[in-house]
Amino acid sequence: MTRPYRSVLYIPGSKERALEKARGLAADAIIFDLEDAVAPEEKVAARATLARFLAEVDYAPRARIVRINGFDTDWGRADAAAFAAHPGVEAILVPKVNGPADLDAVAAVAGEKPLWAMMETAAGMLNAAAIAAHTRLAGMVMGTNDLAKELGCRSRADRMPLMAGLGMCLLAARAHGRVIVDGVFNAFRDEAGLAAECAQGRDMGFDGKTLIHPAQVEIANAAFAPSEAEVDLARRQIAAFNAAQAQGQGVAVLDGRIVENLHVVSAQAVLARAEAIRLLEAGVQAFGVQRIAVGAE
Repeated sequence: MTRPYRSVLYIPGSKERALEKARGLAADAIIFDLEDAVAPEEKVAARATLARFLAEVDYAPRARIVRINGFDTDWGRADAAAFAAHPGVEAILVPKVNGPADLDAVAAVAGEKPLWAMMETAAGMLNAAAIAAHTRLAGMVMGTNDLAKELGCRSRADRMPLMAGLGMCLLAARAHGRVIVDGVFNAFRDEAGLAAECAQGRDMGFDGKTLIHPAQVEIANAAFAPSEAEVDLARRQIAAFNAAQAQGQGVAVLDGRIVENLHVVSAQAVLARAEAIRLLEAGVQAFGVQRIAVGAE
């Protein structure tokens, strides 16, 4: 059963209040950020604060990922070493991955922890297939803000300037069986805009979306979950195909459309995803989920 990554929320590793509130949020995964969200003078203290919180607070069943600083900074290696054997951390997210060598460098310090790659540079886009093929890689995160900055492209609601990079990374992730989540939507008070961008990412095939505010979680969770209509169709496709097979036929017809084995495989994936979401939400609910309104701190 595939683990859901519908909503992947960034939490600053230096903010104790945010770290405390994160335990009650309905995000599928949390990226505890030591990079962009932490000022240089706070980097060392943030590392210690985050290590303490992850040791004392149980954020399960959410996926727990730590984004370290790059190895070209004064803090990256110490970040990786600090969380290499930390029991509260499931994976390490490596910023600005240009190629497999960047993952090799972190893997040498990060023990057996799975790695995730921030895909946010032009070189990273061109090397997406090689990055996705890395044996230690578990997932990819689109860093659309940094990518847009490097490309020098204009901001558009349809994200057309970013489509080449998004598509290349998505193809690479799917070719190698990696999780891949879409980039952030910056205007966190624009619920309609977020919903539209989530729908675009879901239609492309992304597993979920990275988020910058708790108020965005509910919209992302809804967008990247199978709808009731999709679940109903999946069940009916499987039933129709099984009935056809029982009659010695290789295909079925449902609602005027052919149902073949490949459709059944997709239908089974929809049902498995729906069940995985149900189980995760039941686990998160046990912690007392907070609903954060737009405009709340």
